[in-house]
This record gives sequence, structure tokens and C-alpha cells, in this order.
Amino acid sequence: MAVMPLLLLVAGSAAVAGLARRTPVPAPLLLVAAGLAASAVPGLPDYTLDPHIVLPLVLPPLLHTAALDSSYLDLRANLRPVALLSVGYVLFATLVVGWAAHLVIPDLPLTAALVLGAVVAPPDAVAATAIARRLGLPHRITTILQGESLVNDATAITAYKVALAAALGAAATWGEGLRAFAVASLGGIGIGVVLMVPLHWLRVRLRESALLENTLSLLIPFVAYAAAEQVGASGVLAVVVVGLYLGHRSWQVDFETRLQEEAVWKMVSFILESAVFALIGLQLPVVLRGLGRFSGPQALWYAVVLFLVVVLARFVWVFPATYLPRALSARIRAREPGTNWTAPVIVGWAGMRGVVSLAIAFSIPAAGHGTGAFPARNLVLFLTFTTVIATLVVQGLTLPPLIRALKLPGRDVQAETLAEAQAQNEASRAAEERLQELLQDDRNALPGPLADRLRTIMERRRNSVWERLGAVNEVTGESADETYRRLAREMIDTERQVFVRLRDARRIDDEMLRTLLRRLDLEEATAYREVAS
Repeated sequence: MAVMPLLLLVAGSAAVAGLARRTPVPAPLLLVAAGLAASAVPGLPDYTLDPHIVLPLVLPPLLHTAALDSSYLDLRANLRPVALLSVGYVLFATLVVGWAAHLVIPDLPLTAALVLGAVVAPPDAVAATAIARRLGLPHRITTILQGESLVNDATAITAYKVALAAALGAAATWGEGLRAFAVASLGGIGIGVVLMVPLHWLRVRLRESALLENTLSLLIPFVAYAAAEQVGASGVLAVVVVGLYLGHRSWQVDFETRLQEEAVWKMVSFILESAVFALIGLQLPVVLRGLGRFSGPQALWYAVVLFLVVVLARFVWVFPATYLPRALSARIRAREPGTNWTAPVIVGWAGMRGVVSLAIAFSIPAAGHGTGAFPARNLVLFLTFTTVIATLVVQGLTLPPLIRALKLPGRDVQAETLAEAQAQNEASRAAEERLQELLQDDRNALPGPLADRLRTIMERRRNSVWERLGAVNEVTGESADETYRRLAREMIDTERQVFVRLRDARRIDDEMLRTLLRRLDLEEATAYREVAS
């Protein structure tokens, strides 16, 4: 892709994503709609989705970001439902959708239909988890959806490779398929386990250079993905394993690295997610041009049937997967919280497809190696495109009102704040005891006002959480602590203006200005984080 079309894509998608924050419509849906609208503009560059870019260059950083933000402990606690969705459901959807496509579409071989099933099997939970967090869904549902999205791509890609080999005439028995799946999954996990410890060790040893640490952080997902794919293993699983481990151990790296890393990965994730959802809409001309012998009404009928099968298949899997393990195992009933019918309804409806499905579909070879063309490749591309669009629009737009209508219990903010306050109180007391020990050593002698300042900082940090549980200002709706921080930020802004005025008057130079502003920026960032939390 030329530089100018790429810049247009990034700038346009970022602008639409920014606009989405001012509307009730989730950003992925608005981006897809904008892409569809832009695809009709005459003279627009041809944005063909290249799987050789999306899979090795776009997917790894998105997975890495999601893994860093995920909780290893929560995923381990919900391993059974996550595995049932990310592995069991994807394989089930591959078979069901493939068989249905084979029955409905004349002359579509079963092997080619299974390729289509594998392509549309993995949900992309970016939109679903964004909606879940915005509407305050129960933490467990959000964790399950997020965990599913981390692993299901690996299952789908492996199933796709096995089905594609059979469709192109290569030998691919059930035994070979299971062996390929085992090699890809276990190999990907193994590569991730091998890489995660030395990569974390290197990050910790570089703690004196935040720039080097964050440069390494940007390279990690690509290294993990490429290393796994090089030996025929799942690069997706390798990236996820490494990301989960590094996120779980992130407290061991330097604070400056964590601040920079969070900002960098948020920017990377924002740009990539915005661009890929816009790219989905922009594929319409490419897909329609290649539709070939299939007529419009006929292709649309196939698309409607496939969409309905995709939606129904998820419910057929989710409800038994939710209730059967509980019915069959007393241990599961005792260990896991009970659930009513509303939770599986939300999980079942949150099965939107995304860019990974399209990237896999575009990677289908136009011709096999000495075996001829892939059967109905253009129809598979069209049906993948319509399924992605339909799930994003229909399910994405109706998921928020469905969540509100079902009135699921949301997050207990009061209980979370109380737990935070108790944790902060315990940590502050430990810090006070440590400070007292340190001050008894002559090497740590401090003037009384400075020692009191350290104690005051700890006391304010401890009290700030408790104050969120208290009464609010009747005029502003703020707690006393929030008002305190707002005034503190006003004072910081005043100091910043004075520093700039002194620089303009040449009483301090730019280097000193940057030093002073960085100090204020860190203080303001701390105030913002505490208020936002």
C-alpha cells in the first residue's frame, strides 16, 4: 500500500474513532459504517486487505495489548468456560457452519465449506468487551469474553489450515488434523513459555533505560509470533502466553517504563483497532468485484442463511456449555458461582466477527499448488464479508439495549471501593512502619518537615479512597478528595503558565522548562489517575 493511502486510512479512521467517543454508537460499528460509506466514494484508493500484513503485523500487537491488560488469575479461575468457547465452540462452529453451507450452496464441496466454517468461526470480542465495560457488565462475563478472544484465533487458524489442505487435494485425515492442532497449540504455548522468562529478565535488567525497555516491549509480540510460526506452532498462543506473563509481572519493571509503556500501547492499539475496523468496510468493492457467476439475490440468500446459522450455532453451544458441566459435576457447582439464563444470552449474542475472519479468508490461495483453483473462493470471501458486517451491525447495535433490558447485576462499585480502601489502608500502614524503621538509621536522617511530608502523603493516599465512600458536595457532586485534587490541578496549571512566562522572558532556558514541566506532568498524571479510579 502506498504511503498516501495509508496515511489517509490512519488519519480517517482515527478521526472517526475520536468522533465515536461523542456518540452512543460503539467505535467499531461507526468505523465499519464509515468504511462502507467511503468505499462508494469515486477515486478512493483500493484498500485490499492483505493477510500477509494483518496476520503477522497487526494481529500480534493487538493480542499483546489485550493480554497485558488481562488478568492471568481471572483467566485461570475461568479456564473451563474460556476453553469451551475458544476451542470447543470454534471447532463446533467450523463443523456446523461448514455443513450448513455445503447443504445450502450447490456444488460447494464439503472441504471448501469447512474452510468457510473455520474462517467465520472465531468471534472478535473487541466490540463486545468495549460494550461490556461501558455498560458495567459483571466482571466474570467480561473476563470470559476477553479470554475467548485471546485464544480462539489460534483454534480457527489451525482448523482453517487443516480444512484448506483437504480442499486443495493435499492429504488431510482426521488423525492428521488432530495432530496438526496439537502441534500448533502445544507448540505455541511451549514457545511462549520458553520466551516469557528471558524476555521478562531482560526487561528487568534494562530498568535504568525506559526507552530501551519500551523498544523491547514493541518488538516482543512480533518476536513471539514469528518464532512460533517459524516452527509450525501457533504464533497467536505464543503472543498470548508471553503477554499474560509480562502483564502479571509488570510491577517488577521501573515506574517510568510502565507509564511510557501504557501510553505507547494505548496509542498503538487505538490506531490499529481503528484502522482494521475501517478496513472491514472498505473491502466491499473488492469483494463485489470478485463475486463472479453468483447472482446478487442468490448470494444474498446464502449470506442470510449463513448469518442465521452462525448466530444460532453459538446459542446451541453456549447454553449446554454453561449448564451441563454444573449438572454433571458437584465440584464445579461448589467452585464456580451460579448463573441464571441472562448470562449465557449475553455471551451468546456477543459473537461479533471481525478482521481476523476477513484476513484468513483473503489468505485463501486463488489456485492450489498444482491442484487448480480453490472452489468458489470469491463466494467464500463474499460470505465472510457479509457475516462480519451483519454480526457487527445487528448484534453490535442490539447488544447494549439487550443488556439493559435483561437488567444484569452490574459492578458493585461500593464494594470495589471498600476493597480498594482496605488494601490501601493495609499498604499505607506497612509503608509507615517501614518509614519509621528507615528514619531510625542515621544514614536516612531527614529534617522534621520533610519526614512529616512523607507521612502526610501516605495519610492522604490512605484517606482518599475512604472519602470516595463518603458524602459528596451538593453543588459539584464531588467528594472532598476529588475537590482537593481538582484544586491541586488548577494550582499545577498556574505553575505551568508561570514557567512558560519565565521561559519567554528568557529568565530560564528551554531545557530547564522541560525539566520543570515534566515534574508537573507527573504530579498531574498522578492526580488524574487517582480521580479517574
